[in-house]
Amino acid sequence: MADYQLIFYIALSINVLVSFRSSGIYKKLFVGEKSEEKASQDEVARHKSVMRKYLIVYLLAVLSDWLQGPYVYALYSAYGYSQHAIAVLFVAGFGSSMVFGSFIGGMADWGGRRFFVIIFAFTYAASCVTKHFKDFNVLMLGRLLGGIATSLLFSVFEAWLIRSHSDAKLGKEFLGQSFSSAFYGNSIIAILAGLVANKAANASTMVPIYGETIHIGGYLAPFDIALVALLLCGIFCRGLWDENYGEEKGDDGRSSNWYGGLRNAFVTTTRSRDILLCGLISSLFEGSMYIFVFMWTPALTALTKTEEGEEVKLPFGLIFSAFMVCCMAGSSTFSVLASRFKGEVMAVIVFAIAAIAMATIALGATDTIAFVAMNVFEISVGMYFPIMGTMKGAIVPEDQRAAIYNLYRIPLNFIVLFSLLTDLTPAQSFSLNTAMLSLATVLQLILMKRRLAVQSSEPGSDEKTALLEGESV
Repeated sequence: MADYQLIFYIALSINVLVSFRSSGIYKKLFVGEKSEEKASQDEVARHKSVMRKYLIVYLLAVLSDWLQGPYVYALYSAYGYSQHAIAVLFVAGFGSSMVFGSFIGGMADWGGRRFFVIIFAFTYAASCVTKHFKDFNVLMLGRLLGGIATSLLFSVFEAWLIRSHSDAKLGKEFLGQSFSSAFYGNSIIAILAGLVANKAANASTMVPIYGETIHIGGYLAPFDIALVALLLCGIFCRGLWDENYGEEKGDDGRSSNWYGGLRNAFVTTTRSRDILLCGLISSLFEGSMYIFVFMWTPALTALTKTEEGEEVKLPFGLIFSAFMVCCMAGSSTFSVLASRFKGEVMAVIVFAIAAIAMATIALGATDTIAFVAMNVFEISVGMYFPIMGTMKGAIVPEDQRAAIYNLYRIPLNFIVLFSLLTDLTPAQSFSLNTAMLSLATVLQLILMKRRLAVQSSEPGSDEKTALLEGESV
């Protein structure tokens, strides 16, 4: 059996070192004033102000999401539903995200990103309330509401942040720092949420309070804590955030209807090769990430049983913590490299490494090799989100940002639904991931060359400089 504790401490040590290297303390001790040359003190102050407002709201949102995730299946199972019925509920959630997400982003661009973050908070809170009902139809409603909320979580927050950077007149280098900080914080929240949810779920037993329909306690406790976090998220969003929209278009400012924005977003995506490539790449990578989330547990369990000859209880909490620590290390690595390399260049390397890690897992030699490869993949995940956030910030037009981000999620949800509806083994799933990540690497190479060609065609540009400079174009 793999020494999971040793691997965790190695990952933690790497994270501490890389995080220190990316920190302001390192820059003050070893770089001096050079780190401040590219940005004025006024820009730094404006950036800190934007990020304070953003992180308070965003981290409460992801806290609510992480609190719920580990206990959705367990709750449905505790209610006595069959595996088939639970699968139907999960498919409904992803289907809802795919269907409603196709147009709700356009509504957010038109109606205001802050307003739709508040809608996210109360929609997701309503989904939490439905979990108290042992009624399939009510739980189905909760999954539909959760799908809508998920679409908003992964589009509107990012759209608000990018526009706020533009409104604050911040340089492009700040955007990568912002995504890196947000994902680093997200990883910390994931670990804390796991600890809090575990303690809350074990503090009491789930019992009915109204016939056999309404329940409290047990696996419902994490959803109740998530409900409080979501209410705070909506309140802080209303008080801290300024409203922003897509760029104004037409003689009368914004479009007079939201569905015009959806139509324009679809046309823009299909006609722009860069926007289309960016969407395909993000769907392929994030699709492989979701499949990994579904399959790492059965993969490690199968490998452990093969080596030991009997079933061994794995330290799932320690394993999850190791994954999150590696995500944090990846985010910090991006911060270190962002000033030296363009995101488009780093993405090619990150996708290639992720593909190799997936191929290693698919081969399934030993649980130790597989677990190390899984941690390497998580490092690539930690680098992916700030890289992709920065690239999308440069490629996707502001007036259609939330709408296009949700269009990106349609192929992603198809991939997730395919993985849920097929009976693939862990080896087959990771082989599929290897193929998707390899394709993402090729597409990213094409996108990188296209983006580089655009910059090299501009007066005074230099192709080699474009590769090495941290600014995105």
